[in-house]
Amino acid sequence: LRKETTVLAFGTTANSYPVIRVDSTQKFQSVDGFGYTLTQGSAVVINQLPATQRTTLLNEIFGNAENSIRVNYLRIGIGATDLSGTVFSYNDMPAGQTDPTLGNFSIAADQAVINLLKEILLINPSIKIMACPWSAPAWMKDNGNTIGGSLLPTYYAAYAQYFVKYIQAMQTEGIRIEAITPQNEPLNPANNPSLYMTAAQQAAFIKNNLGPAFSTAGITTKIVIYDHNCDRSDYPLEILNDNAASTYVDGSAFHLYAGDISALSTVHAAFPSKNIYFTEQYTASNGDFEGDLRWHLKNVIIGSMRNWSGNALEWNLANDPSFGPHTPGGCTTCQGALTIGAGYITKNVAWYIIAQAASFIPSGSVRIASDNNGSLYSVAFLRADGKKVLIVLNDSNAAQPFNISYKGKWVTPTLPAGSVSTYIW
Repeated sequence: LRKETTVLAFGTTANSYPVIRVDSTQKFQSVDGFGYTLTQGSAVVINQLPATQRTTLLNEIFGNAENSIRVNYLRIGIGATDLSGTVFSYNDMPAGQTDPTLGNFSIAADQAVINLLKEILLINPSIKIMACPWSAPAWMKDNGNTIGGSLLPTYYAAYAQYFVKYIQAMQTEGIRIEAITPQNEPLNPANNPSLYMTAAQQAAFIKNNLGPAFSTAGITTKIVIYDHNCDRSDYPLEILNDNAASTYVDGSAFHLYAGDISALSTVHAAFPSKNIYFTEQYTASNGDFEGDLRWHLKNVIIGSMRNWSGNALEWNLANDPSFGPHTPGGCTTCQGALTIGAGYITKNVAWYIIAQAASFIPSGSVRIASDNNGSLYSVAFLRADGKKVLIVLNDSNAAQPFNISYKGKWVTPTLPAGSVSTYIW
């Protein structure tokens, strides 16, 4: 993230290098933001920092100073994620008991996240927050367990009110939820916690319960479907093809643990009025910094944006040196953007993946046309201040000179092998 000292001047001296053309007259989607999931585990390790150190760190992540990476979008769990210290929902009941009126509903178990979000909102009041559950309360499920199982139709109405109560409770805390997804990774019943939800079940829940419940309560939080891998574009398409469900749906969210990032464009082409989101990709504890930087810049940042996403989120913001906290059976190899240990903070590859975009592309920027050329991958944006921003990745094993062409003139930078750079003019 070092600023280069060389100023590149546009000119017209001919050369034979590859060309990336940027055209600000061709405009595509607007950008909501870039960021991470603020898991309960993230909040716990960040909250353990001394107050002054914590404030300094939060300003570096979310502030607008020159040394800040300006993260402006967060995803949080509704109840526990698999990177929480314990498994919980906001309405847990003793075995064999139910609570269809949600009389015991409380978000108190998430106080660590709530407290940290309040500090973050003081730094960036306009940050966007998406929330999603890893599981419904176990008593609402056909297996009575936090792992797997499906939501019982008997409790669809109660579960819709669970979302309503959650959004209202967070609003009372001064935290506005921009969007929700009905279920994280609905086709992955093996995580702890998790819940299996087919496209037909999600469509029925949205059109018969969740959408009407939001409407009745006057809730404007967006409903975003799917929130799973790029190999199953049929899932969001099935819901969007259901007119009664689609009425309530803002868009579709994707991960990339399977499939190809072009799936986002497949769904966009079928329903261009619906938004696209990229909500999760993790980096592993045994990963290679250079390889992860290349792959994630190519797919998560450049790839998602070139395929119509309005945001790009990496997975966990922070964890401890043992990759905890996590639930029993939760991810043991998910590396946070930050490792927070006794007396030190390490910035890992996910920090640099997101920072390469978030630092320079504010919310409200618009993607504009740019070329990919051979092993050079790019994405370009027009900011509200009129500045153009171009991210270029050299996904080859040799240094590559190339031209950035704009309005008939060009500059000729060189990118080292496997490197990424952001250009602003």
